[in-house]
Amino acid sequence: MTAPHIARQRLLSQQIAASRCATAAEVVATLGAVQAQDHANALWAIGLRLPSSTETDIEQAIRNRTIVRTWPMRGTLHFVPAADVRWMLDLLTPRIIAGMASRAQQLGLDDAVFARARKTFARALNGGRQLTRAAMLEALEQAKISTASQRGYHILSRLGQEGLICFAVRSGKQPTFALLDEWIPKARRLDRDATLAELARRYFSGHGPATLKDFIWWSGLKAADARAGLDGASPRLTREVIDGVAYWMAAQPPAEPESAPAIHLLPGFDEYLLGYQDRSAVLAPEHAPLVVPGGNGMFLRTIVTRGRVTGTWKQSVKTAATVVAPASFVRLKQTEARALAVAAERYGRFLGTSIIVSDDT
Repeated sequence: MTAPHIARQRLLSQQIAASRCATAAEVVATLGAVQAQDHANALWAIGLRLPSSTETDIEQAIRNRTIVRTWPMRGTLHFVPAADVRWMLDLLTPRIIAGMASRAQQLGLDDAVFARARKTFARALNGGRQLTRAAMLEALEQAKISTASQRGYHILSRLGQEGLICFAVRSGKQPTFALLDEWIPKARRLDRDATLAELARRYFSGHGPATLKDFIWWSGLKAADARAGLDGASPRLTREVIDGVAYWMAAQPPAEPESAPAIHLLPGFDEYLLGYQDRSAVLAPEHAPLVVPGGNGMFLRTIVTRGRVTGTWKQSVKTAATVVAPASFVRLKQTEARALAVAAERYGRFLGTSIIVSDDT
């Protein structure tokens, strides 16, 4: 298996080239979790893997409480299946919380402050209330808990990791928060061995071919726990050694369809790129600075051609249309330009707007 084969197989495993999913919750469960630092990008990350879906459909899945946005891994926002949110938080967040202890100390956030914050949020949100971030921070200030110098965000993420709060539906364009036990009242918990194996199975099935190092990066688990998870999941996976490195994927990986789009327009922070420690199979090293300018962790929207990242794209909203502005790393062939236009039209249908593709810059 060569790098192009790895890239094409990942397109299939990630439900990009040919989706087998019928709902947003199924997409999220198949991948294990979907990066959701940016809300709009995350909606498209799910939508592009769900043929014929619209932005409204994904928002409705949030309203229906089948997917939920919170901080399950790496201290970063993700969408996760609502049915699995508790066991994922139980498994993944204690290490994050421990790792942030020194930062909390720097901010003057001790156990007493967090205890007061828990009581404040429980009181403010009790009874099914949903509050915007601004209202949550104001509640802290009224309780004499300063939110200055990133203290507010640190408290929100910490109590999300603990499973007290989660994101609910948006109020206009503003995110809101709710009590997790009220927003998602019924969700299963599994024992530790089962959760490790299940997380590994979902990761390698939804991201494969991938390595153990990729899984460690994605999950934030200790190496020993990640290996234990892989050992537990391995009967349902298949292994292939490439240049001396073991890659894992679903035991019956999806077959490549006879015809699949040649080009895909992926959102920023998409799992196709961000879900691996080693991205060289899909992104040439010389192009990496163009996707993550300045190495600042901000992953731009990408153009993917037959599995390889071949450019970036931006969007802007005009009066009657959304403009997609591609910036290719290589000159597009005429057939590829047409394929890009088709991908842009699919994005337009998702947004419910007309699309204009500007000249490549």
